Amino acid sequence: MSAPFTSADIQLIQRIIPHRYPFLLVDKVIDIDGTNTATGIKNVTMNEPHFQGHFPGFPIMPGVTIIEGMAQTSAVMVGTTMKLMDKNMLIYFMGIDNCKFRRKVLPGDVLRMAIQTTRGKPGGKVWKFKGVATVDGELAAEAEFTAMMDVQA
Repeated sequence: MSAPFTSADIQLIQRIIPHRYPFLLVDKVIDIDGTNTATGIKNVTMNEPHFQGHFPGFPIMPGVTIIEGMAQTSAVMVGTTMKLMDKNMLIYFMGIDNCKFRRKVLPGDVLRMAIQTTRGKPGGKVWKFKGVATVDGELAAEAEFTAMMDVQA
């Protein structure tokens, strides 16, 4: 039996979730503790397409993309633990609660997305998570979200 994953690089992430540029919003996942917790890392760069219009002359990462990055981190955490590589997993938001934005996320920032599972079990489709996104230790966003993870036949 192989050792459990404690991290996922971009190649492994792409084997688990279907997202691709320009909507792949996590560069690596570290500190994976089964389906309990994980931390996603997103290196925010000026080259991302949303900065062309959000906002010209003052680029700010859209809040919805921060929440999406947290959701992608959650899917990678579950996918590594349940060995869902190359299984065509699709992930759907079912709800977002208690979402708050506290700090602008700008090009050059390193976004750390700490995820904790609050409901869900291996083999189950519906999961609930709490996510906290920080830059340099400063709170940028937080949310609770529910997602359905469905492995396609």
